[in-house]
Amino acid sequence: MNILITVLIFIIMEPITWLIHKYVMHGFLWVLHKDHHDHSHEGKFEKNDYFFFIFSIPAILLFYYGSLKDFNYLFFIGLGITLYGIAYFFVHDIFIHQRIKVFRDTQSPYFLAIRRAHKQHHKHIQKEEGECFGFLFVPIKYFKIYFKN
Repeated sequence: MNILITVLIFIIMEPITWLIHKYVMHGFLWVLHKDHHDHSHEGKFEKNDYFFFIFSIPAILLFYYGSLKDFNYLFFIGLGITLYGIAYFFVHDIFIHQRIKVFRDTQSPYFLAIRRAHKQHHKHIQKEEGECFGFLFVPIKYFKIYFKN
């Protein structure tokens, strides 16, 4: 049952991330996300990187309170959130934005579609008129580009 909870939370994190990205990061916390779009930051880190800490707080609390109760479901909810965060870091920061220069020459249609959708998202440097707020599941039109027969 704990594996099911972890996997289910991992999957549910995608629409939650979409909502947070569209309405929080491109909304009232645009002040932290803006430099991710317009590259106005200096150095290797962006204000946008604070979201790593902000979004880790619920997972840490769930780990803590779940561990106090014999590693109950709260712990595994925290695990699902954390695994999604790890996937996000590897795909978004390492693969898409190349903050660590690896995985540049992939031929995977799935990863190429995700990269293309994210480039479309970054085409808009203002908080309005954005598109492609998802992370692992992006509009099908991007997959069709790379999954041609």
